[in-house]
Amino acid sequence: MGHKVHPGGLRVGVIHEWKSNWYTGTKEFPAYLIEDVKIRDHIRGKLGHAGLGDILIKKDKQRITIDIFTARPGIVIGKSGAEVDALRREVHAMTHKNVHININEIKRPELDAKLVAQSIAEQLENRVSFRRAMKRSLASAIRSGAQGVKITCGGRLGGAEMSRSETYSEGRVPLHTLRADIDYGFAEGKTTFGRIGVKVWINKGEIMPEGFDTGRDTGPSGRLGEQDQARRRGGRKPEGLGEGQQAGRRRSPDREGLGPVRQRRRSGERPGGPGGRRGRPSDQQRPKAQEASPEAVEEQTPAPEAEASAPPVEAAPPVEETPEAPKDEGTEGAES
Repeated sequence: MGHKVHPGGLRVGVIHEWKSNWYTGTKEFPAYLIEDVKIRDHIRGKLGHAGLGDILIKKDKQRITIDIFTARPGIVIGKSGAEVDALRREVHAMTHKNVHININEIKRPELDAKLVAQSIAEQLENRVSFRRAMKRSLASAIRSGAQGVKITCGGRLGGAEMSRSETYSEGRVPLHTLRADIDYGFAEGKTTFGRIGVKVWINKGEIMPEGFDTGRDTGPSGRLGEQDQARRRGGRKPEGLGEGQQAGRRRSPDREGLGPVRQRRRSGERPGGPGGRRGRPSDQQRPKAQEASPEAVEEQTPAPEAEASAPPVEAAPPVEETPEAPKDEGTEGAES
C-alpha cells in the first residue's frame, strides 16, 4: 500500500513501447544496460539546454540508433550539422559501434511533462514565485488541449525554514486507467536555499485498441468517464448508451450500467406505512380516503337549491327609504 509507481512503466506493453529496444543473453545484459545509462547521461549533460524530451535507443550487434526528441532542434543539430556529428563521434568512442542519430521536433512542448517540469525548475532557479510558475504552466497545458494536469513542487518553497510540498491540479488525471495516456516528468531546481523537486503529470487522452468503435459519429460514447463528466455538469443524461446499459435501465434505474440501484426512500416515509412519521400518506391509506360514502359527500357540498332560494344581500330594501319623511313635514307645519 502507498507505493508510487511510474505512470510510464505501468503502461509499458499496454499503450506504450519500451524506450530501449534490444535483446541479449544473460551474460551481456548488465553491460548493455550500463551502456544505455551512460549514453542517456552523456546526451542530457551535453544538450540539457536544448529542451530534451525522450531518448529512444535501438541496438543491434554492430549498430546503435538513437532518436532524440527536442523542442529546439536547431540547437541540437548546430550549424550545418556540426553538433550532431560531434555527438555521433563521442557516442562511437563510448560504444565502439556504428551510431545513427535522428532528431525529432516536439510540436507542442506545453504537453510534454519533462519539458514542463524543466521550465518550472528553471523559473524557480531565477527566483520566480513557485505559485506563479505552477499556475502559468497549468493554464498553458490546459489551453493546448490536455485533459488534465497535476503539478507538485516540494522543498524549501519561497526560502522557508521548513520544507513542504504544494500541489495544483486541473482536469482529470486517472493514474489507474491504463488506456489513459499519462505523461510524467521530473526535474530539480538548484536554488541558493536547496533543491526543489518538480513533478508533472499530464493526461493527453485515452488510447483505444485498433478497431474499437467509440461511436463518435453517431453521438458521444457511453464510457464511464464521460458519464461522470455529464453528471458533474448538472445531471444531464448521456446519450448513446450501450445495449447492456439500456437493458439495465429497463430493469431498474441504472445510472452508469453498474447494476441495479436501490430506490431512495421519500422524506417522511417508513416501510411500515401507517406507523411512520408525519409526512405524506402511504399508498394503503389513499384508497380509503377516496372510497368515502356518497352521503358524506352530499353533506359536505351545499345543495344548489338552497343557494338559489337565499336572497342576495343587495336585493334587500334599504333602510333609508322609510315612509317617515312626509310625517315629519306635516308635524313641522302644525307646529309652525
